[in-house]
Amino acid sequence: MKSFKFSRRDLLIGSGALAAGATFSTRVLSAAPPASAITPQLIEAAKKEGKVVWYTSVDLPLAERIAKSFKDKYPGVDCRVERTGAERVFQRIGQEYGSNIRAVDVVNSSDAAHLIVWKNQGWLAPFVPEDVAKHFPAEHKDADGTFASFRVFLCPMGYNTNLVKAEEAPKSFADLLDPKWTGKIVKAHPSYSGTILTATFQTSRDLGWEFFEKLAKQKIMQVQSATDPPKKLALGERAVMVDGIEYGMFQLKEKGNPVEIIYPSEGTPLIVGPNAVFKEAPNPNAARLLQSFMFSAECQQLAIDHGGLRSAHALTKEKAGRKPLSQIKLMKDDAAAVEKQSAEIKARYTQIFKV
Repeated sequence: MKSFKFSRRDLLIGSGALAAGATFSTRVLSAAPPASAITPQLIEAAKKEGKVVWYTSVDLPLAERIAKSFKDKYPGVDCRVERTGAERVFQRIGQEYGSNIRAVDVVNSSDAAHLIVWKNQGWLAPFVPEDVAKHFPAEHKDADGTFASFRVFLCPMGYNTNLVKAEEAPKSFADLLDPKWTGKIVKAHPSYSGTILTATFQTSRDLGWEFFEKLAKQKIMQVQSATDPPKKLALGERAVMVDGIEYGMFQLKEKGNPVEIIYPSEGTPLIVGPNAVFKEAPNPNAARLLQSFMFSAECQQLAIDHGGLRSAHALTKEKAGRKPLSQIKLMKDDAAAVEKQSAEIKARYTQIFKV
Protein backbone atom coordinates (compact mmCIF):
# COMPACT_ATOMS: atom_id res chain seq x y z
CA MET A 1 0.00 0.00 0.00
CA LYS A 2 1.35 3.39 -0.93
CA SER A 3 1.33 5.77 2.02
CA PHE A 4 0.21 9.32 1.30
CA LYS A 5 1.57 11.50 4.08
CA PHE A 6 0.91 14.80 2.36
CA SER A 7 3.18 17.75 2.87
CA ARG A 8 0.51 20.40 2.65
CA ARG A 9 3.25 22.97 2.86
CA ASP A 10 4.71 21.77 -0.43
CA LEU A 11 1.36 21.38 -2.14
CA LEU A 12 0.26 24.87 -1.14
CA ILE A 13 3.25 26.49 -2.79
CA GLY A 14 1.92 28.49 -5.69
CA SER A 15 -1.57 28.70 -4.21
CA GLY A 16 -3.00 31.87 -2.83
CA ALA A 17 -4.08 32.25 0.78
CA LEU A 18 -7.43 31.55 2.32
CA ALA A 19 -7.64 35.01 3.75
CA ALA A 20 -9.64 38.24 4.09
CA GLY A 21 -12.10 36.98 6.64
CA ALA A 22 -12.61 33.54 5.18
CA THR A 23 -11.90 34.37 1.58
CA PHE A 24 -11.36 31.32 -0.61
CA SER A 25 -8.56 32.78 -2.70
CA THR A 26 -6.87 29.84 -4.41
CA ARG A 27 -5.27 29.50 -7.80
CA VAL A 28 -8.11 29.86 -10.30
CA LEU A 29 -8.06 26.97 -12.77
CA SER A 30 -11.21 27.73 -14.72
CA ALA A 31 -14.54 29.45 -14.37
CA ALA A 32 -16.96 27.90 -11.91
CA PRO A 33 -19.71 25.82 -13.54
CA PRO A 34 -23.31 27.06 -13.64
CA ALA A 35 -25.36 26.64 -10.49
CA SER A 36 -27.10 23.27 -10.13
CA ALA A 37 -30.62 22.93 -8.78
CA ILE A 38 -32.11 19.84 -7.15
CA THR A 39 -34.22 18.27 -9.90
CA PRO A 40 -36.47 15.20 -10.01
CA GLN A 41 -33.90 13.63 -12.33
CA LEU A 42 -31.10 14.13 -9.79
CA ILE A 43 -33.23 12.67 -7.01
CA GLU A 44 -34.11 9.59 -9.07
CA ALA A 45 -30.48 9.06 -10.07
CA ALA A 46 -29.44 9.34 -6.43
CA LYS A 47 -32.07 6.78 -5.41
CA LYS A 48 -30.68 4.32 -7.96
CA GLU A 49 -27.27 4.66 -6.29
CA GLY A 50 -28.97 4.22 -2.93
CA LYS A 51 -26.36 5.79 -0.67
CA VAL A 52 -23.85 8.56 -0.14
CA VAL A 53 -20.74 8.48 2.06
CA TRP A 54 -19.83 11.63 3.97
CA TYR A 55 -16.41 11.98 5.62
CA THR A 56 -16.58 14.74 8.21
CA SER A 57 -15.06 16.27 11.32
CA VAL A 58 -18.41 17.77 12.35
CA ASP A 59 -19.42 16.75 15.88
CA LEU A 60 -21.07 13.32 15.68
CA PRO A 61 -24.49 14.29 17.14
CA LEU A 62 -24.87 17.07 14.57
CA ALA A 63 -23.49 14.92 11.74
CA GLU A 64 -26.01 12.20 12.54
CA ARG A 65 -28.85 14.73 12.76
CA ILE A 66 -27.93 16.08 9.33
CA ALA A 67 -27.78 12.56 7.89
CA LYS A 68 -31.21 11.71 9.35
CA SER A 69 -32.71 14.94 8.03
CA PHE A 70 -31.32 14.15 4.57
CA LYS A 71 -32.67 10.58 4.63
CA ASP A 72 -36.09 11.78 5.79
CA LYS A 73 -36.21 14.30 2.95
CA TYR A 74 -34.95 11.86 0.31
CA PRO A 75 -36.17 8.34 1.23
CA GLY A 76 -34.21 5.65 -0.54
CA VAL A 77 -30.86 7.43 -0.28
CA ASP A 78 -28.89 6.35 2.78
CA CYS A 79 -26.37 8.82 4.18
CA ARG A 80 -23.43 7.07 5.82
CA VAL A 81 -21.44 9.26 8.17
CA GLU A 82 -17.72 8.59 8.68
CA ARG A 83 -16.81 10.98 11.49
CA THR A 84 -13.31 11.58 12.85
CA GLY A 85 -10.92 14.46 13.46
CA ALA A 86 -10.01 16.69 10.52
CA GLU A 87 -6.38 15.55 10.35
CA ARG A 88 -7.46 11.90 10.35
CA VAL A 89 -9.97 12.60 7.58
CA PHE A 90 -7.16 14.17 5.59
CA GLN A 91 -4.77 11.27 6.06
CA ARG A 92 -7.45 8.64 5.44
CA ILE A 93 -8.40 10.12 2.09
CA GLY A 94 -4.74 10.43 1.10
CA GLN A 95 -4.11 6.79 1.97
CA GLU A 96 -7.24 5.63 0.14
CA TYR A 97 -6.40 7.53 -3.02
CA GLY A 98 -2.81 6.31 -2.80
CA SER A 99 -4.19 2.76 -2.83
CA ASN A 100 -6.65 3.51 -5.65
CA ILE A 101 -9.61 3.24 -3.25
CA ARG A 102 -12.56 5.51 -3.98
CA ALA A 103 -14.88 5.43 -0.97
CA VAL A 104 -15.64 9.05 -0.08
CA ASP A 105 -18.38 10.99 -1.88
CA VAL A 106 -18.61 14.25 0.08
CA VAL A 107 -16.13 15.69 2.58
CA ASN A 108 -16.10 18.32 5.30
CA SER A 109 -13.03 19.47 7.19
CA SER A 110 -12.49 22.05 9.90
CA ASP A 111 -9.07 22.70 8.35
CA ALA A 112 -9.72 24.72 5.19
CA ALA A 113 -6.17 24.05 3.95
CA HIS A 114 -7.20 20.44 3.28
CA LEU A 115 -9.60 21.59 0.57
CA ILE A 116 -6.84 23.58 -1.11
CA VAL A 117 -4.64 20.49 -1.19
CA TRP A 118 -7.40 18.25 -2.62
CA LYS A 119 -8.23 20.87 -5.22
CA ASN A 120 -4.60 21.18 -6.28
CA GLN A 121 -4.46 17.37 -6.57
CA GLY A 122 -7.37 17.55 -9.01
CA TRP A 123 -9.55 15.41 -6.77
CA LEU A 124 -12.51 17.75 -6.29
CA ALA A 125 -15.47 18.06 -8.65
CA PRO A 126 -16.53 21.54 -9.73
CA PHE A 127 -20.11 21.68 -8.47
CA VAL A 128 -22.05 24.74 -7.32
CA PRO A 129 -25.35 24.13 -5.49
CA GLU A 130 -28.02 26.65 -6.33
CA ASP A 131 -28.07 28.00 -2.76
CA VAL A 132 -24.32 28.61 -2.84
CA ALA A 133 -24.65 30.60 -6.05
CA LYS A 134 -27.62 32.64 -4.84
CA HIS A 135 -27.09 33.11 -1.12
CA PHE A 136 -23.40 32.76 -0.22
CA PRO A 137 -20.97 35.71 -0.46
CA ALA A 138 -17.97 35.39 -2.75
CA GLU A 139 -15.52 35.13 0.14
CA HIS A 140 -17.16 31.88 1.22
CA LYS A 141 -16.89 29.97 -2.06
CA ASP A 142 -14.02 28.80 -4.23
CA ALA A 143 -13.71 30.67 -7.52
CA ASP A 144 -13.65 27.36 -9.42
CA GLY A 145 -16.72 26.07 -7.62
CA THR A 146 -14.98 23.11 -5.97
CA PHE A 147 -15.86 23.94 -2.35
CA ALA A 148 -17.68 26.41 -0.10
CA SER A 149 -18.07 27.18 3.60
CA PHE A 150 -20.47 24.61 5.02
CA ARG A 151 -19.82 25.76 8.57
CA VAL A 152 -18.32 28.76 10.30
CA PHE A 153 -17.51 28.98 13.99
CA LEU A 154 -15.45 31.06 16.37
CA CYS A 155 -12.79 30.44 19.00
CA PRO A 156 -13.65 32.95 21.75
CA MET A 157 -12.66 33.51 25.36
CA GLY A 158 -15.04 32.70 28.21
CA TYR A 159 -15.62 32.55 31.96
CA ASN A 160 -17.50 30.70 34.70
CA THR A 161 -20.34 32.92 35.98
CA ASN A 162 -20.21 31.37 39.46
CA LEU A 163 -16.56 32.26 39.86
CA VAL A 164 -16.39 35.58 38.02
CA LYS A 165 -18.81 38.52 38.13
CA ALA A 166 -19.78 39.92 34.72
CA GLU A 167 -18.40 43.36 35.54
CA GLU A 168 -15.07 41.83 36.60
CA ALA A 169 -14.66 39.44 33.67
CA PRO A 170 -11.83 40.09 31.20
CA LYS A 171 -12.90 41.82 28.01
CA SER A 172 -9.73 41.41 25.98
CA PHE A 173 -6.73 39.16 25.54
CA ALA A 174 -4.67 41.86 27.25
CA ASP A 175 -6.89 41.60 30.35
CA LEU A 176 -5.82 37.97 30.80
CA LEU A 177 -2.36 39.21 31.76
CA ASP A 178 -3.65 40.81 34.97
CA PRO A 179 -2.05 39.06 37.99
CA LYS A 180 -5.53 38.41 39.46
CA TRP A 181 -6.04 35.64 36.86
CA THR A 182 -2.86 33.75 37.80
CA GLY A 183 -3.67 30.07 38.26
CA LYS A 184 -7.26 30.58 37.09
CA ILE A 185 -6.93 30.20 33.31
CA VAL A 186 -7.36 27.20 30.97
CA LYS A 187 -6.11 26.95 27.38
CA ALA A 188 -6.04 24.32 24.63
CA HIS A 189 -2.90 23.27 22.70
CA PRO A 190 -2.17 23.98 18.99
CA SER A 191 -0.20 20.74 18.59
CA TYR A 192 -3.34 18.73 19.29
CA SER A 193 -6.17 20.85 17.92
CA GLY A 194 -6.41 22.26 14.40
CA THR A 195 -8.91 24.82 15.66
CA ILE A 196 -6.43 26.02 18.28
CA LEU A 197 -3.59 25.97 15.74
CA THR A 198 -5.61 28.36 13.58
CA ALA A 199 -6.56 30.50 16.57
CA THR A 200 -2.93 30.62 17.79
CA PHE A 201 -1.78 31.69 14.33
CA GLN A 202 -4.33 34.50 14.16
CA THR A 203 -3.65 35.68 17.70
CA SER A 204 0.15 35.62 17.34
CA ARG A 205 -0.11 37.41 14.00
CA ASP A 206 -2.34 40.17 15.39
CA LEU A 207 -0.97 40.51 18.94
CA GLY A 208 2.57 39.20 18.57
CA TRP A 209 4.25 36.29 20.34
CA GLU A 210 4.97 38.62 23.25
CA PHE A 211 1.36 38.08 24.32
CA PHE A 212 1.90 34.33 24.70
CA GLU A 213 5.23 34.86 26.47
CA LYS A 214 3.45 36.97 29.09
CA LEU A 215 0.46 34.62 29.23
CA ALA A 216 2.73 31.66 30.01
CA LYS A 217 3.64 33.33 33.31
CA GLN A 218 0.00 33.07 34.44
CA LYS A 219 0.25 29.38 35.49
CA ILE A 220 -2.07 28.18 32.72
CA MET A 221 -3.95 24.86 32.89
CA GLN A 222 -2.99 23.33 29.53
CA VAL A 223 -5.50 20.93 27.91
CA GLN A 224 -5.63 19.32 24.49
CA SER A 225 -8.79 19.69 22.44
CA ALA A 226 -10.65 22.91 21.68
CA THR A 227 -13.67 21.23 23.29
CA ASP A 228 -11.89 20.93 26.66
CA PRO A 229 -11.73 24.55 27.94
CA PRO A 230 -15.53 25.06 27.92
CA LYS A 231 -15.91 21.83 29.91
CA LYS A 232 -13.30 22.95 32.45
CA LEU A 233 -15.22 26.20 32.90
CA ALA A 234 -18.54 24.40 33.35
CA LEU A 235 -16.99 22.13 36.00
CA GLY A 236 -15.53 25.12 37.83
CA GLU A 237 -11.98 23.82 37.47
CA ARG A 238 -10.90 27.16 36.04
CA ALA A 239 -12.51 30.59 36.05
CA VAL A 240 -11.47 31.83 32.60
CA MET A 241 -10.56 30.28 29.23
CA VAL A 242 -8.25 31.76 26.62
CA ASP A 243 -9.71 29.77 23.75
CA GLY A 244 -12.28 27.07 22.99
CA ILE A 245 -15.09 26.29 20.58
CA GLU A 246 -17.95 28.76 20.52
CA TYR A 247 -20.53 26.09 19.73
CA GLY A 248 -19.44 24.15 22.80
CA MET A 249 -20.04 27.23 24.93
CA PHE A 250 -23.46 27.73 23.32
CA GLN A 251 -24.45 24.14 24.06
CA LEU A 252 -23.29 24.29 27.69
CA LYS A 253 -24.90 27.67 28.35
CA GLU A 254 -28.21 26.68 26.77
CA LYS A 255 -28.30 23.60 29.01
CA GLY A 256 -28.01 25.80 32.09
CA ASN A 257 -24.29 25.55 32.80
CA PRO A 258 -22.62 28.60 34.42
CA VAL A 259 -20.57 29.74 31.43
CA GLU A 260 -20.45 32.93 29.41
CA ILE A 261 -18.70 33.78 26.14
CA ILE A 262 -16.25 36.66 25.78
CA TYR A 263 -15.58 38.11 22.33
CA PRO A 264 -12.25 39.88 22.95
CA SER A 265 -11.95 43.50 21.91
CA GLU A 266 -8.88 42.76 19.77
CA GLY A 267 -10.96 40.34 17.63
CA THR A 268 -12.11 36.73 17.83
CA PRO A 269 -10.39 33.95 15.82
CA LEU A 270 -12.52 32.71 12.91
CA ILE A 271 -12.63 29.04 11.87
CA VAL A 272 -14.05 27.87 8.52
CA GLY A 273 -15.07 24.31 7.58
CA PRO A 274 -15.66 23.84 3.83
CA ASN A 275 -17.55 21.03 2.05
CA ALA A 276 -16.74 19.45 -1.33
CA VAL A 277 -17.73 16.65 -3.69
CA PHE A 278 -15.01 14.32 -4.95
CA LYS A 279 -14.55 14.01 -8.70
CA GLU A 280 -14.32 10.22 -8.51
CA ALA A 281 -17.12 9.83 -5.96
CA PRO A 282 -18.57 6.28 -6.19
CA ASN A 283 -22.07 7.75 -5.83
CA PRO A 284 -21.83 10.97 -7.84
CA ASN A 285 -25.53 11.79 -8.06
CA ALA A 286 -26.18 11.12 -4.38
CA ALA A 287 -23.06 13.17 -3.61
CA ARG A 288 -24.45 16.17 -5.49
CA LEU A 289 -27.82 15.74 -3.84
CA LEU A 290 -26.24 15.70 -0.37
CA GLN A 291 -24.00 18.67 -1.17
CA SER A 292 -27.02 20.65 -2.39
CA PHE A 293 -29.03 19.70 0.69
CA MET A 294 -26.23 20.67 3.06
CA PHE A 295 -26.02 24.17 1.63
CA SER A 296 -29.79 24.68 1.71
CA ALA A 297 -31.27 27.15 4.18
CA GLU A 298 -32.99 24.18 5.85
CA CYS A 299 -29.76 22.32 6.65
CA GLN A 300 -27.79 25.46 7.44
CA GLN A 301 -30.47 26.50 9.94
CA LEU A 302 -30.36 23.03 11.48
CA ALA A 303 -26.60 23.44 11.97
CA ILE A 304 -27.17 26.79 13.65
CA ASP A 305 -30.01 25.70 15.93
CA HIS A 306 -28.74 22.27 16.95
CA GLY A 307 -25.00 22.47 16.35
CA GLY A 308 -24.26 25.97 17.60
CA LEU A 309 -22.57 26.85 14.30
CA ARG A 310 -22.64 30.03 12.23
CA SER A 311 -23.65 30.16 8.57
CA ALA A 312 -22.74 32.24 5.54
CA HIS A 313 -26.19 31.55 4.00
CA ALA A 314 -28.02 34.87 3.64
CA LEU A 315 -31.45 33.40 4.46
CA THR A 316 -30.55 31.82 7.79
CA LYS A 317 -31.32 33.42 11.14
CA GLU A 318 -29.20 33.64 14.24
CA LYS A 319 -30.63 31.74 17.20
CA ALA A 320 -32.19 33.96 19.86
CA GLY A 321 -29.85 34.70 22.73
CA ARG A 322 -26.68 34.45 20.68
CA LYS A 323 -24.72 37.51 19.64
CA PRO A 324 -25.09 38.00 15.85
CA LEU A 325 -21.92 37.34 13.88
CA SER A 326 -22.27 40.76 12.24
CA GLN A 327 -21.76 42.39 15.65
CA ILE A 328 -18.52 40.55 16.45
CA LYS A 329 -15.08 41.84 15.53
CA LEU A 330 -13.31 38.96 13.82
CA MET A 331 -9.71 38.07 13.16
CA LYS A 332 -8.92 36.99 9.59
CA ASP A 333 -8.41 33.40 8.52
CA ASP A 334 -5.45 32.44 6.31
CA ALA A 335 -5.34 28.66 5.87
CA ALA A 336 -2.31 28.59 3.59
CA ALA A 337 -0.27 30.68 6.01
CA VAL A 338 -1.30 28.43 8.91
CA GLU A 339 -0.10 25.41 6.98
CA LYS A 340 3.22 26.93 6.04
CA GLN A 341 3.88 28.05 9.61
CA SER A 342 2.28 25.17 11.50
CA ALA A 343 5.53 23.48 12.57
CA GLU A 344 7.00 26.79 13.69
CA ILE A 345 3.82 27.72 15.61
CA LYS A 346 3.73 24.39 17.46
CA ALA A 347 7.44 24.48 18.28
CA ARG A 348 7.40 28.07 19.50
CA TYR A 349 4.25 27.53 21.56
CA THR A 350 5.71 24.41 23.18
CA GLN A 351 8.91 26.26 23.98
CA ILE A 352 7.04 29.16 25.55
CA PHE A 353 4.59 27.10 27.63
CA LYS A 354 7.02 24.18 28.16
CA VAL A 355 4.28 21.62 27.39
